[in-house]
Amino acid sequence: MSKKHPIIAVTGSSGAGTTTVKRVFENIFRREGISAAVIEGDAFHRYPRKEMKELIAAADRDGRPMSHFGPEANEWGVLEQQFRTYGETGRCESRLYLHSDEEAAPWKQPPGTFTPWQQTRADTDLLFYEGLHGCVKTGDVDLVRHVDLKLGVVPIINLEWIQKIHRDTRDRGYSKEGVTDTILRRMHDYVHYICPQFGETDINFQRVPIVDTSDPFIARDIPTAGESVVVVRFRNPRGIDFSYLLAMIDQSYMSRANTIVVPGARMDLAMQLILTPLILRLMDIRRAQHH
Repeated sequence: MSKKHPIIAVTGSSGAGTTTVKRVFENIFRREGISAAVIEGDAFHRYPRKEMKELIAAADRDGRPMSHFGPEANEWGVLEQQFRTYGETGRCESRLYLHSDEEAAPWKQPPGTFTPWQQTRADTDLLFYEGLHGCVKTGDVDLVRHVDLKLGVVPIINLEWIQKIHRDTRDRGYSKEGVTDTILRRMHDYVHYICPQFGETDINFQRVPIVDTSDPFIARDIPTAGESVVVVRFRNPRGIDFSYLLAMIDQSYMSRANTIVVPGARMDLAMQLILTPLILRLMDIRRAQHH
């Protein structure tokens, strides 16, 4: 952790909704005049798409688990080095993973490849990470120790699968069967490397549908925000003004001493109310270090 150069990490599985949370942070940063260096988790995949497909096929033939969720397919050591470097100097390196033809066109590269590594700007207030592995902790790497504010975005798993199936078939051109195969292949790594991160986070936002999602593979629609509630769990509730949150967020209630439940349609508002003071506190500490 770095008081001078703080790091915020939003971590969640594929299809969990971390991109939506990223937009909330962008709104807060813009409103509060905070300059953020942004790095995406997919930038730290180890292989471009074509090579990854070949390696997965070989792993399948050998009966080994291999997926984008696990250590073999990712540069976690490189990500930790970037976190460490930013904490020490206020700058680090990142790149982009180009998912689609649309993303790849400006770079004149094929989709499924990486852009060159580039330095972040020299004048940022904090580093913001969004992706799969912001809170990974294994025998070899420990990203948790570098991050000042750790957030998990964790829909219940049926909802996560529905969101992934709809996104990957609609936006990325995969078949439903292909997405289902990916979900099955990733299960070992999901259990061992994705789930444990949510025990390390400071706050988890878990969206729970209040409509039937018993069979996510036949669901025609993603449950809407109005058809969901969001369970917000605080690792350490000390200093959280629950009375204020309950008064400001209509129809919210506390289900445990460290947990508040809010209507899905008010998730953005809840995030703004919860996260803004925490981010401003990091900025106050940062300013104090620079004086």
